This record gives sequence, structure tokens and C-alpha cells, in this order.
Amino acid sequence: MRLRERPPASTAPSAPTARAVAAVAAVVTVAAGLAVRAGADGAFAKYAGSALYTVLLCTLVACCAPRARPAVVAATALGLSWAVEFAQLTGVPAELSAHSTAARLVLGSTFNAPDLLWYAVGAAAAWSVHAGTTRLRR
Repeated sequence: MRLRERPPASTAPSAPTARAVAAVAAVVTVAAGLAVRAGADGAFAKYAGSALYTVLLCTLVACCAPRARPAVVAATALGLSWAVEFAQLTGVPAELSAHSTAARLVLGSTFNAPDLLWYAVGAAAAWSVHAGTTRLRR
């Protein structure tokens, strides 16, 4: 009878470590968004904010599902971003935003088609960083 070989021990980070990294990335993303708001205006600030919105969602998804593959994290965050943007066509986010600063920050108020592209840019950027750091840790 042949003994089975044990698979090599996983070098992937533990869930608590991955969550901590994602939480730090979320704080850095918020800081970047605040820096863009403070230091820039116009189209650059608006679309950088849109991309960073999706990057932040990527960090939050990674916090909730620390072992998810980077592509799944990015696709989930992109889908959520697009869902929020399309929800703006209903007027519900605008109504909520009129009464709450938090709702305005999270849901926005007005549909803007170019945001859909910039959400994809943010998801691609977050995916590339997440995938790169995942490879480095292995």
C-alpha cells in the first residue's frame, strides 16, 4: 500500500491577516479619496472619486470574504457599484441623499453614465493590486 503524500502547507495568509490587510487598504483608500477631494477639483476629482468608490468596495468585500480570489472580489465590487449607479435612475437614492449625508456619500443622487467606466477602472486597479499582493505572499 502506498502512502499518500501530504499536500504542501498553504502559504496563503490566514483570514484574520487578510482581513487586517483589507481593513488597512480601506483606510488608505478613504485617505486617498479625501486627498483627491482636498487637492483637486473638476472632472479629475469626480472620476477619481468614482474609481476610488469601487476600490473601497473591493477592500470591504475582501474584508468580508478574505479568501475570495481577487477577480471575484473585483467583480463583486464592480457589480455593487453599477447597481448603486443604476439605482440612481429610480430617484430613491436622491430622496435618501436629501435627508442624509451618509446616504449621499454611499448612494449618490444622480445617474452619470461615465461613472460606469470609472468604476471598472477602479475595479481593475484594485484587482491588479490584490492579485499582485496575493502572488507576493505565496
